[in-house]
Amino acid sequence: MTVLDPRTGDEVSRIPITDACSCAQAVRRARAAAPGWARTPAAERAAALTKAAAAVRAAADELAELNERETGKTRDDALGGVDAGAGTLVQYAELGPLHRGRSLHGSWSATDLMLPEPRGVVAVLTPWNDPVAVAAGLLGAALVTGNTVVHKPSERCPATGRRFAELLAERLPDGVLEILDGDGSVGAQLASVADVDVVAHVGSTATGTAIARVCAERGAKTVLENGGNDALVVDAGVDPRWAAEQAALGAFANAGQICVSLERVFVVESLAEAFLDELATQADVWADRIGPLVDRRQRDVVQDQVDDAVANGARVLAGGAPQPGPGSFYPPTVLADCTAKMLVFCEETFGPVAPVRVVPDFDTALREAADDRYGLAATVLTADMGHAQEAWRALPVGTVKINDVFGGAPGGASQPRRASGNGFGFGPELLDEMTAMKVVHWSPPGG
Repeated sequence: MTVLDPRTGDEVSRIPITDACSCAQAVRRARAAAPGWARTPAAERAAALTKAAAAVRAAADELAELNERETGKTRDDALGGVDAGAGTLVQYAELGPLHRGRSLHGSWSATDLMLPEPRGVVAVLTPWNDPVAVAAGLLGAALVTGNTVVHKPSERCPATGRRFAELLAERLPDGVLEILDGDGSVGAQLASVADVDVVAHVGSTATGTAIARVCAERGAKTVLENGGNDALVVDAGVDPRWAAEQAALGAFANAGQICVSLERVFVVESLAEAFLDELATQADVWADRIGPLVDRRQRDVVQDQVDDAVANGARVLAGGAPQPGPGSFYPPTVLADCTAKMLVFCEETFGPVAPVRVVPDFDTALREAADDRYGLAATVLTADMGHAQEAWRALPVGTVKINDVFGGAPGGASQPRRASGNGFGFGPELLDEMTAMKVVHWSPPGG
């Protein structure tokens, strides 16, 4: 694998892809370590995560620099991801020993229990857009519940992913956390290995669908967060400048490369002109805040979608094409007069593009926002309590945010729907995903 610096196009590293034999050996080591790790007291597993979190914080600058070079993240964003990842490890260290089953009321002479047990070996496949924070959730939840893990970071940030995982593995018994370098072929092999009990994947819908198919054939569990096409609904009666600031934050932060970035914007007609003017201004404000896209391949995807929109009648109010120069930079882009059939509106763009569709009223915006094959998240900006109530009930997505594009309390979980995946991500509920419930009925002999 050759990794290029997205800012300059210079080579960062060349890393060998793990071969099939080495991949199988890693799974066997994880399988061999599973019984001992499952029998390790929960408090000891939690203590190992706590130590790992401290090591991650101590290595924050190293991890951020690797991330910056491999993915183009700004230093502040990269440091924020490291801090979030360390916090997530601490959170699961605290939650793990509290993860409990329940007792049932049977006959007087019997005991009936439901107890969570580790599932075994978990393959964790993580993305490049926030490699530390996302991996911390899946690795932390899997390890603290007594599973062993085989982790393959994204081929776009192999050094960042590996270094983060090494900081955990160094505080764990041998075989409890195995790390593989590789592209999609390695992930596909992991998903098909009989000794892998769970495949947890954050990434594209196409990859997630392929994983789900393979795992269904052999009875393995999946936890999938696939692509999204998140909508923003801008209601009448809100301040257009504030709404534009929210839209810009949702569409342009991390160059639009966040799982829950805004991908479709619906604005009510009475507010449209003022909102679009403010959003174009915000695009200029954000131009100096964002880093490049992860690589030229991703920039080509974004440009193809913008070109398709323009060819089908969209107006470019800001951006719309990369400036000459090295790297894979793409400017914050605002498109007006978009329709639901444009690629930029019906497919995940994963770039700093805000495509806007003007609709006559809130009900139309809500109906069109709900008409989509994805189901990750959505945001609604409204001062109308009735509209807010209707929105969170009507939108068929896992997370609905009212008046705050990136809001959320600590410990919150998410559960994508439709083409966006299945299973909980983050929160105490992720511990349930990583365990299987065993029912125990215990009666006295002859009773």
